[in-house]
Amino acid sequence: MQKTQKKQKKDVNEIAFAMVQAIASGEPMPKTADGKNPLAVALGRLGGLKGGHARAASMTAKERSDGAKKAAQARWRQNSNER
Repeated sequence: MQKTQKKQKKDVNEIAFAMVQAIASGEPMPKTADGKNPLAVALGRLGGLKGGHARAASMTAKERSDGAKKAAQARWRQNSNER
């Protein structure tokens, strides 16, 4: 059985370069398979990767504790409703 190779994801810089080339040549903007703007997708993912860490770093210990308690209560509520 032949193994298939995964397509490597483009870097944000490669996507931006492709978009600048498309604008300069008058071609339509490149889109992903689902029709989304690839630069916006890459930037959204970039923000999503650092969002939780940045939020936790800006919170006090009390705020983190309160958030963790609230999340635990929500999980317990969810599990008790499934029975």
